[in-house]
Formats: sequence, C-alpha cells, structure tokens
Amino acid sequence: KSWGYQHKTVCHGKGEYARDEDGDGFHEVHVNTIEGCWSLLRSWLRPHRGISQEKLPFYLALFEFVYNIKCRGKSLLNDLVELLI
Repeated sequence: KSWGYQHKTVCHGKGEYARDEDGDGFHEVHVNTIEGCWSLLRSWLRPHRGISQEKLPFYLALFEFVYNIKCRGKSLLNDLVELLI
C-alpha cells in the first residue's frame, strides 16, 4: 500500500549525510527527518511511563497521525475527505 512516501537512503560510510537530488539547493534526502521524529516521539512518550507492549501500537498510531497532520497540513485533510466519500 502506498502512503505517498518514497524510501531513500544516504551512505554515512561515504561521508554522505544529505543529498540534493534536483540541484535546487534544498537537500531532499537526509536523516534529520526520521531522527527528529524519533526525538519527538521519545519526548511525547516520556510522561506515559510504563506503556504496555500491548498498547504501544495505539500510542504510536496516535503519534503518527498527529505528526502527519502537522507535516502535511491541509493536504492530509483533503485525503481524509476523499477516503470518506
């Protein structure tokens, strides 16, 4: 199932940490996005100490939903409305 994302990688062994694929000066491929996401998740989960393994997927799903709304903004709302109708 496609979620609208493409998986790309950088090779730290070659000294690569970010890559500008189309030459516009903006590095489209980098690890900061996922590292930032994990950092936010850890901060968000910290007050919820003792989450059971059984309930963890629900916490992760809620976090993912909130994170995607923040990142995608109004375009996510349009996608959700299309799914409903």
